[in-house]
Amino acid sequence: MFVNSRAVTIEWGDCDPAGIVFYPRYFAMFDASTGALFAAALGMTKFQMLRHFDVIGFPMVDTRAKFHVPSRFGDVVRIESQVTAMRGSSFDVSHRMMRGEVLSIECFETRVWAGRNPDDPDGIKAVKLPDELRARLTEGPLLS
Repeated sequence: MFVNSRAVTIEWGDCDPAGIVFYPRYFAMFDASTGALFAAALGMTKFQMLRHFDVIGFPMVDTRAKFHVPSRFGDVVRIESQVTAMRGSSFDVSHRMMRGEVLSIECFETRVWAGRNPDDPDGIKAVKLPDELRARLTEGPLLS
């Protein structure tokens, strides 16, 4: 599976009074990393991707994390993200946050590819993952 890696600098606003990352902030970083994974695989922004596939997004339906070592204000970490399983309309994403060569956190998400529900204008509905998306997440981006 295609792996995307991005560097993140831990900011003051990410931290609690002890100077370590307040745990909900990690989930925001991982959410952004899922978006970055899709952008790198498809070669388009999240906005472009949603319009291209005519969907509303890929909401998270389950998440968990294993915390190994804390991150602190000023640390530069690397988040490696990849889709680890694809089903009809749902998929799993794993993230590994590294501080140098040290594994800081592992995060696991299950998400659903979602479109508008034709029977409920305010609702959403799981829709089939597009073949193009499956290919790019498995093989990586097309080289031009």
